[in-house]
Amino acid sequence: MEEKIKKYRKSEGSNPLTPITSSWMYKIMDNHEQIGKLMEIYGSPINLHHLPSFTKNIEDFQHIFQKLEVNGQIYFARKANKSKSLVKAALSYGVGVDTASYRELQEALALGGNAENLVLTAAIKTLPLMELAVKNNISIIIDNYDELELVQHVAQEMDRIAHIGIRLSGFNINGQKLYSRFGFDIDMERDKLKGWLGDRLKSKNLLLCGFHFHLDGYSIEQRAEAILQTLDVIEEFDIAATKISFIDIGGGILMNYLESKEEWEQFQERLQQAVLEKDAPVTFKNNGLGFKKNLQENGITGKLNTYPYFNQINGPEFLERILTYKRPGDKPVLEYVRNENIQLRIEPGRSLLNQVGLTIAKVVHRKKDAENNWLVGLDMNMSQLKSSSADFLLDPYIIYSDPIETENNIELYFTGAYCLEQDVILKRKLSFPNLPQIGDFVVFVNTGGYMMHFYETEAHLFELSKNLYIHDDNETILPDDTLSKKHSVEDVFEN
Repeated sequence: MEEKIKKYRKSEGSNPLTPITSSWMYKIMDNHEQIGKLMEIYGSPINLHHLPSFTKNIEDFQHIFQKLEVNGQIYFARKANKSKSLVKAALSYGVGVDTASYRELQEALALGGNAENLVLTAAIKTLPLMELAVKNNISIIIDNYDELELVQHVAQEMDRIAHIGIRLSGFNINGQKLYSRFGFDIDMERDKLKGWLGDRLKSKNLLLCGFHFHLDGYSIEQRAEAILQTLDVIEEFDIAATKISFIDIGGGILMNYLESKEEWEQFQERLQQAVLEKDAPVTFKNNGLGFKKNLQENGITGKLNTYPYFNQINGPEFLERILTYKRPGDKPVLEYVRNENIQLRIEPGRSLLNQVGLTIAKVVHRKKDAENNWLVGLDMNMSQLKSSSADFLLDPYIIYSDPIETENNIELYFTGAYCLEQDVILKRKLSFPNLPQIGDFVVFVNTGGYMMHFYETEAHLFELSKNLYIHDDNETILPDDTLSKKHSVEDVFEN
């Protein structure tokens, strides 16, 4: 039997950043014909979501709660990805969904969510959003006194009891206060909150059920200390016999994208050398991605303004480290949580989407610029592969239409469809065995968390990218926007 020749190749070159790539992703890349059919139907780019990987991530987090005998609950942070299939999968698998807007809450309710498995954490809560939440008995995380006034008003008008959690901030870590624009300051607002919630005229339609916090960054110590300090607050809130039932620690659970710590460290060193003009540029226009040259000292200032793509401690182990954290001579966090009979809630987004997503785009043109750089134009734009990171630092793949016979080691950049000089899909210089042909496909792996949709726009009236999902290990691909119809792409081809 003749061995099948692989047509896909990863960027290599002198600065590789090799992504962890799941077997399901390789199978997709091995099927050029299938991708071509998907492109014919849905256009470019398309986003694929692998639900078995999503549910495996859920199981891994649940295992930590079970192993440590902690009453834990997961709420999938919907803001990380717009695919309806993920909401449906989360609810079907017995975990909750964290919603952050009217449409997110509305859609989660339509997909089967209810008061038992949804929470509203939106940074801005309008009157219609509050009304939707109160009407459906959804737990609401309250950020400020105006929201307290609004939810009390809405609940009173509807003659309902609104279930709320209070978002705290301003935790003290090693003698320093953590700043956040979110929440009630744990020191300055504590007494006022107790008075407000203890005043039955002000809060007669409110039931305080728990506390929440949202921490920037990825510190295990900060999250553990915030839990302990929140437990101290809970002891003081004995308001109208209210029993506080949960602490929600939000998200920010690190995940790991890369195979090699060495590659990650070498890239950062090469990038700094390039910024100092001691080495050839490794990014478009020698973009330092946060690093800058200090002209006075001929050194580097700033820091890498991207996600930390390599992390030894990540995912479920990160959660375990939070729960087993203890102050010197004290007992671990998990024992305090158990003793107080508190449910510990987490709201992972990115880490629940590890190895869940692929983004695939079609090559439209190739050209050389005035600096002799190859620019490969893709049928997508920078908003369709963008987060708050200065760059997405994973090597992509090219799926060539024809087998590679001679390797020419072409360095290139991928560019997008916006009429902006800055629409360079990845800023890092990439190296492939050959220049792709028009119609070849470029694959960006592990894009499920924040990369697909978080900044996606419809500028130029471009269509949004199409979301598809793989339902089970049989690898049937289904269109997300017809979730309820349960027809497959194969059915579409036949019709």
